Amino acid sequence: MNAKIFFQLAIMMFIQFFLWGSWYTTIAVYMTNVGMETLTHWPYTVNPIAAIVAPFFLGLVADRYFATEKVLAVLHLLGGIIMLIVPQTTGTPFLFITLLLLYNLCFMPTLGLSNTLAFHNIEDQEKQFPLIRVFGTIGWIVAGLFVSFVLSRYSGDQLAEATALPLYTTGIASIILGIYSFTLPHTPPQGAGQQVSVRTILGLDALKQLGSRSFYIFIISSMLICIPLAAYYNFTQLFLGATGFENIAATQTLGQASEVIFMLLIPFFFRRFGVKWMLIIGMGAWAVRYGLFALGAPESVSWMVLLGIALHGICYDFFFVTGQIYVDKKSTPAIRGQAQGFLVLVTYGIGMFIGAQVAGAVFNSFLGEASALTLLQWKSFWLIPAAFAVAVMVFFGIAFREKKV
Repeated sequence: MNAKIFFQLAIMMFIQFFLWGSWYTTIAVYMTNVGMETLTHWPYTVNPIAAIVAPFFLGLVADRYFATEKVLAVLHLLGGIIMLIVPQTTGTPFLFITLLLLYNLCFMPTLGLSNTLAFHNIEDQEKQFPLIRVFGTIGWIVAGLFVSFVLSRYSGDQLAEATALPLYTTGIASIILGIYSFTLPHTPPQGAGQQVSVRTILGLDALKQLGSRSFYIFIISSMLICIPLAAYYNFTQLFLGATGFENIAATQTLGQASEVIFMLLIPFFFRRFGVKWMLIIGMGAWAVRYGLFALGAPESVSWMVLLGIALHGICYDFFFVTGQIYVDKKSTPAIRGQAQGFLVLVTYGIGMFIGAQVAGAVFNSFLGEASALTLLQWKSFWLIPAAFAVAVMVFFGIAFREKKV
């Protein structure tokens, strides 16, 4: 891989996660500020719905008919335009959430597409992909800092997270990435000319080719661990506000800072631990994180909350990035897009959809007629995903028996 391609892919990852980080960690605060406090789980519901639809773009459009970079460009341009309209609809919650669904229908396929494009243009997945993907993490960090310390200068007496500025930032960044995507390395459709079927589009044929007992256990565990994961993405920003943190988006970037470190160490850990123990450690880190949130909630123990956030590096890298590499190593070029799309489907799609609905129902049951949870209620809330994560980790540890990947 030459330097030009490396920097092209790195910039792609940077903007991709900058625009995601700009709105994903602030939308609940914004919705609470404009009177939609009981609906904050819906952005984290329409996001996985879009992830479920994503394989149709990955398996049909990108794999068969159009170059990956062109599909990326069109989706980001459309998504950017939609996101710029979203803040104009806060008076109509149904329309607000519908537009977020449309935006996510554009954005979620790009996660698999960007991975597919990167894997197609590198030679060594274990060594080169983490070096490229880490720029996405840096982009997320910059987004959080940008929201808390730059946009705050223009948000008046409100927190920037409570205004529409992060949404406008997302829209503009998406349009920029759409234009930039036309310059990315040409990545032709790998499945051009192959027969099209619903099974193929959904990635089921790829699943059949990849199928083994351990692979199926990996897929099931990936879906299950995303159920408690949804609680983190949806409610951490509200939890930080309840425990006295002000620069919410910036505080959450501590997790991405640790992600950078562990991302760069992935090649070492792959050789040292192998895929099974990396995935187990990643799942265990989710349980520890929620446990720290629960223990720190009643007295607002800042170091426990911050340590829980800092565990994001292990939580995300050891599970999601490791999982993406595992799937790619098991794939062939002809089914690479389908396989990555299927992983998006079961994790960001089915798992996060179930998780968002469950977390929203649990949160609203604690909320009742109040406008916010008490600190003791936050403790009880976080113990639920902690217990679930432990159960998934134990199941995976016992059932997954693939020795070498």
